[in-house]
Amino acid sequence: MPIHPTAIIDPKSAIATDAEIGPYCVIGADVRIGARTKLMSHVVMEGKLTIGSDNIFFPFCSCGVAPQDKKYQGEASETIIGNGNNIREFVTIHRGTEGGGMKTVIGDYNLLMAYVHVAHDVIIHNHTILANGVTFAGHVTVEDYANVGGLSAIHQFCRIGRHSIVGSRSVIKQNVLPFSQTASDHESKVYGANRVGLQRGGFTPEAIEPLQNAFRLLSHAGLNTSQALSRIEEEIPPTAEVKELLDFIRSSERGFVK
Repeated sequence: MPIHPTAIIDPKSAIATDAEIGPYCVIGADVRIGARTKLMSHVVMEGKLTIGSDNIFFPFCSCGVAPQDKKYQGEASETIIGNGNNIREFVTIHRGTEGGGMKTVIGDYNLLMAYVHVAHDVIIHNHTILANGVTFAGHVTVEDYANVGGLSAIHQFCRIGRHSIVGSRSVIKQNVLPFSQTASDHESKVYGANRVGLQRGGFTPEAIEPLQNAFRLLSHAGLNTSQALSRIEEEIPPTAEVKELLDFIRSSERGFVK
């Protein structure tokens, strides 16, 4: 196992024999690191922290440290990070709390660019792109293939739907609809389907066009939500994506960006 002599590693930790620990890294007792994961330098890992295989952690990021939550009383919460993630410089990932299920979870093949903050009890699924300076308050869920633009701030308990894109410098206070293109200046707004992202993700025109028409009724037809949902059900083919969109709306207790 290539471990730099300046690294400080608690002997109770468990590190795969083919992982790589760079200069000045600090690893606590309850940390578990999987195969071929690389810590470049100056990485801090502590708390109950489980990391899968083939991840790379760039300099000066920290994972599993205590959350910035005054209700946290030192409970043995944890952080779980999957496989193939790219964690860039100065990213901060905090462990969970008793009030949020005791876990902060990051799935597989995510890119967290520099200065991203993942607060307590955040759940990030798979294949997401989180650009520089994105800040998640606690209890946020980010679904598969979501793309959040730089310097965006996400309010606690919000949900970012899958295959959605959030524009840079957005302030998100409600749920972001799946497949949507959302941005904010003074107020967040949906501008339609995330057409380019969906095309790149392999969605066909037969899947994208019904979504675009559904977003048009939701956002640009001057209808309230109930009226828009009725029109969508009456006028738009019930594709799997449209059904998912409607289910997301009906389950959004915080409301959603419209």
